[in-house]
Amino acid sequence: MIQTVIFDMDGVIVDTEPVHRYAYFQHFEELNIAVTEDIYTSFTGLSTRNVFQKLKESFEINQKVEDLIQRKRSIFNDAFDSKEDLELLEGVENLIKELHQNGMQLILASSASKVTIERVFRRFKLHEYFTHVVSGEDFPKSKPHPAIFEHAASLSIAPKENCIVIEDSTNGVRASKAAGILCVGYNSIHSKDQDLTEADVVINHFNELGFDAVKNLDSKLRNN
Repeated sequence: MIQTVIFDMDGVIVDTEPVHRYAYFQHFEELNIAVTEDIYTSFTGLSTRNVFQKLKESFEINQKVEDLIQRKRSIFNDAFDSKEDLELLEGVENLIKELHQNGMQLILASSASKVTIERVFRRFKLHEYFTHVVSGEDFPKSKPHPAIFEHAASLSIAPKENCIVIEDSTNGVRASKAAGILCVGYNSIHSKDQDLTEADVVINHFNELGFDAVKNLDSKLRNN
């Protein structure tokens, strides 16, 4: 029986991608580098640190990674605070509340920084539902490396065989599978060009999930 659900944040709980995109491309313009759509899409699921580490390998950028991170976050924070129409993704709040009310443990494992996670959790009052929050900034390698999900599973009240991950990105799904954890791929309209074929099950809306469906997901998949 599933006892712990590990949520990604961006593209699963809230769509901050437009704000991130705005911040990144504003920063790219300041740096005078031409980042294509293909390159930008390949960054989905990576931490800000890993994004800039990769950019420094491809472009002539003199600034230190730490300085690049701080500038991008500054642009993001200003844009986030002024974006009034930022909402939780449809159906996810009901799912979170239903799972929590039925005693399911919820853990967040996001590539986002602690500052960004805290902004989202404070704005939408999510702290009471999650026992742990894990940020990708604490790990040297981003998804698809499994470290973040391995750590999240170590915080679970149950063995990882009784955990699931909900992810919307190619890198996130691969990280979950590399960690040996069942994965629900969320086919989000906000996460373009992502390959979810490695997920154990794919959903298009959170109304396809609920406590009973999640609880029995491990046994259902084993019997298929």
